Amino acid sequence: MTGSRRPLGVVLVAVALIMAACASGSGSDSDSASGPTADSLASTESASETSALEPVEPTAPPTSAAPTTPAPASTTAAPPTTENPYERPAWFRSRVLTEWEKLNSMTIDTPVDYVDRRLETIDLLPPPAGDEFEFSVGPVPDLVAARSTWRPECPVALSDLVYITVSHFGFDERFHTGELIVNAAVADDVVTVFEAIHAARFPIEQMRVITLDELDEEPTGDWNDTTAFTCREATGAGNWSQHAFGLAIDINPFHNPYLKAGRVIPELAKFYTDRDSTLPGMVSRGDAVFEAFRSVGWGWGGDWYSLKDWMHFSRGGN
Repeated sequence: MTGSRRPLGVVLVAVALIMAACASGSGSDSDSASGPTADSLASTESASETSALEPVEPTAPPTSAAPTTPAPASTTAAPPTTENPYERPAWFRSRVLTEWEKLNSMTIDTPVDYVDRRLETIDLLPPPAGDEFEFSVGPVPDLVAARSTWRPECPVALSDLVYITVSHFGFDERFHTGELIVNAAVADDVVTVFEAIHAARFPIEQMRVITLDELDEEPTGDWNDTTAFTCREATGAGNWSQHAFGLAIDINPFHNPYLKAGRVIPELAKFYTDRDSTLPGMVSRGDAVFEAFRSVGWGWGGDWYSLKDWMHFSRGGN
């Protein structure tokens, strides 16, 4: 199913080359985890072989390996190397955290590059043709499933999941196309939510499917991927996360971190634990994102008492 609100799938099937780069995201006590980098995507299959948008396999694996020489922990901003005000800092995803830092992340000051974070969106899929909301819904393509975290032991069958693309506004003030895998039972809810977020021009840095390799990569603490299905256990628990069922979505994790007992996830996001701020990308009670999810009956981790998971929305509220 495609929509237009403006049709997107027809345009994308004709695209032969897709550029890619790095980005980042996920989380809660019911649900936070180390986050990823963007896959490199090459071309789409022909219309006869593709039921929905189907980016082909990455031309290179995601940058999951830790750098051989981690960058120093300096938070001094480097001078911009180009005229792009939204460019990622030179040290992006190069500061590998120590075990102590991972568990005591409230002691880490947010790097100045990430205070009022407004980084560009890397186009993994062709951007929309205009500023109208575009979306597509279909079975999870084989190549997308292969690069996702789904595996036979996951608590949901692949046939019960769907692949959704939606257009969204970026911090770079341009429109982009994001991708999500969600439970088929909530596909309509998800499209409704992101249509409202699009209409509000709420900025999303990156929206992408998380890969299996990325679940085990060394955390750098600066990922910021909006994502949904991720087959993993809940943080600090032995049960499956709601993300493992495709029933939860994390929005801009860096701007809306997880906080419990001195632990912040993403680990460099301490600045954004001050929720009195209203910087772009932050979710707050009563804003367009909160109301969009509330309109379809989803709960928010920002309402929890024992911990806060401001990025997290789920159908069951957990």
